[in-house]
Amino acid sequence: MHFEILVEDSSGTRLLEHLLPKLIGPLGEPHSWRLHPYRGISRIPKNLAKEPFPAHRDLLLQLPRLLRGYAKTSGYDNVIVVCDTDSRDCLEFLTALKDVATTCNAEAITMFRLAIEEIEAWYLGDPQAVFSAYPAAKKRLYEAYIQDSICGTWECLADIVEPGGSRAIRSTGRSAPGDVKHKWAKDIGARMDPDRNRSPSFRKLRDGLRRLASQT
Repeated sequence: MHFEILVEDSSGTRLLEHLLPKLIGPLGEPHSWRLHPYRGISRIPKNLAKEPFPAHRDLLLQLPRLLRGYAKTSGYDNVIVVCDTDSRDCLEFLTALKDVATTCNAEAITMFRLAIEEIEAWYLGDPQAVFSAYPAAKKRLYEAYIQDSICGTWECLADIVEPGGSRAIRSTGRSAPGDVKHKWAKDIGARMDPDRNRSPSFRKLRDGLRRLASQT
């Protein structure tokens, strides 16, 4: 079975590169996948039929075009869309995304998986991986974190694992949050065990992928 996986940014893609073999087996044995990183999420366009500018590499702006293409092309078993909810209501956002898939005739092959509030919640769902990667991480701050809560999740993880926390990261420049998120994907993602993760939103990704993979 083949999986086309659309991800809102490159750091999320790096994380999934580590996790997919643990979730559905090594690439090509028997499942295959292709990861497509975008440059942010933006919003669902009001006019789903309008072609977006190719230069706009935001996931939701391109999503209707992408889903129409997958629906019209044979050989695509599953399209997985992975993005953050940010400040959106999860159920309302998921309903809106499913409406896009229905309108684009891609509902049968499309699965949406949302990280609550940000994908860093999935790192925080595996404290063993966090503390293995960062032995000096602040346990008291971690214990205060409520899983999948709306709390400024990447900042919360930064305050737990990075010297000086999120404030120090922001002070070093505009690209610093993105840089550190890529580092977390490498340091924590490689140590994550999907079967012990506490994040409800991560478990939905894990269980959804495994359910699809078991259908072969």
